Amino acid sequence: MSPELLDSVLLHTDFPELTLHASGKVRDVYQLDNQHLLFVATDRISAFDYVLATGIPHKGRVLTQISLFWFEFLRDIVPNHLVTADVESYPLPARQYADQLRGRSMMVLRAEMVPVECVVRGYISGSAWKEYKATGKVCGIELPAALKESDKLPEPIFTPATKATSGHDENIPLEEMVRIVGPERSRQLRDISLQIYTKAADYARTKGIIIADTKFEFGITPHGITLADEVLTPDSSRFWPADKYQPGRAQDSYDKQYVRDYLEEIRWNKQPPAPALPPEVARKTSEKYLEAYHRLTGRELDV
Repeated sequence: MSPELLDSVLLHTDFPELTLHASGKVRDVYQLDNQHLLFVATDRISAFDYVLATGIPHKGRVLTQISLFWFEFLRDIVPNHLVTADVESYPLPARQYADQLRGRSMMVLRAEMVPVECVVRGYISGSAWKEYKATGKVCGIELPAALKESDKLPEPIFTPATKATSGHDENIPLEEMVRIVGPERSRQLRDISLQIYTKAADYARTKGIIIADTKFEFGITPHGITLADEVLTPDSSRFWPADKYQPGRAQDSYDKQYVRDYLEEIRWNKQPPAPALPPEVARKTSEKYLEAYHRLTGRELDV
């Protein structure tokens, strides 16, 4: 990886004229006014619940621009929180940071976030595969016997999750979601999530990508239920190359599984401090993110 590419990686934001609202593993969120936030996607990458010392070139721009693509693609199903990603249209205090923000930020409506992640699975993998092997079910849903790892499910299933105090996602049955957010809202979120997944997965398949599973986050705005945060990115989804798909094993992917595999190879104990990545691993991971963006959108990344 060239020194110039490494220099272009954004790990931390610093906008003194803006008020930091929240800082996550990947995104920094600034408050613009009482109704609007500024989402800024850095190039940080996390694995096993820790942010690594090395950033991934272009990652924040991929996450932002792929979300923008899907927000437009899905707007006939559900409103989203995007106001604009045009930095020249941001409020004046944010515009002075236009060079850092361009391509990796979006101005959004503030939302009252639903405290449940809406996960849809079309294929059995990851934590669902582990749960199925142990119980024959996923989130209380009975599945056919003798499924193999990565098998396509007879139909997509809705498997909500909550955040545990440790930061891990915890799969929960729909009944628990109903207890948390109520029966009517649970039904609405389940139905919307399944509609979004089906439309997006059908489209992605035409581009040679299988969306094995994904998670959505929703909030409540003046528009009602609103799709928020990121959507159908390599960070929130499992993207598999369709031409390499073979049930019965873990799949090649366009997400950060490549990084996880490297960390397993070096036998990191998954305790802080998180290690740095070799330049080659960072470069290959960046290439996977970029290829997913190009395949899905047919566009060049705005860098």
